Amino acid sequence: MGQGGRKIVIAGGGGHAKVLISILKQRKQYEIVGYTDPVDHGELLGVPYLGPDDVLSEHFERGVTFAALGVGGLLKSELRIRVYERLKKIGFHLPVIIASSAVVQEKVEIGEGSVVLEGAIVNADSRIGKCAIINTNSSVGHDCRLGDFVHVAPRAVLGGGVVLGDRVHIGLGASVIQYVKIAANVIIGAGSLVVRDCLEPGKYVGVPAKLTR
Repeated sequence: MGQGGRKIVIAGGGGHAKVLISILKQRKQYEIVGYTDPVDHGELLGVPYLGPDDVLSEHFERGVTFAALGVGGLLKSELRIRVYERLKKIGFHLPVIIASSAVVQEKVEIGEGSVVLEGAIVNADSRIGKCAIINTNSSVGHDCRLGDFVHVAPRAVLGGGVVLGDRVHIGLGASVIQYVKIAANVIIGAGSLVVRDCLEPGKYVGVPAKLTR
């Protein structure tokens, strides 16, 4: 049982769901009743398959009041939004999930459903919107402002005061220097270095990063 018998369901059955299951099991704050997904992947790390998302309402009615958004990956923002809206319509609470090895400093605000994964660092006085993924060994500098459904991929680095709009994806190992602003729906390619504002939606790649057509 989790702490206080709080039960949680994972909405999604891919790799990101496995990561969340592992962190939740380590933290022992919730009892994981299972996961939902259009496809039965069998047990995930010992967690049973409950069925497609249609069964979520049934489990809420049985007293499962918490849910985690287990959908990750590049180009899945719209799916993540749809699943989130479904969970909220049913009435689920989406807790913030922080790995035990992550570092979250003082005066940090993190929106519902967001996750901070193993080895990630969020420095002081930063704000993160809802359902963001701060992935493994990534770093968010002081005074950053991150929108909803943002994904900061593994080993990506944001300098102090960086501003990210909603649904921004910062690719694997990419770096954004201090005080840069990145508009909503922008993708920063893996390994890129962002040295100036990215205000037009699209994909930016390279060193320095430039908009591709």
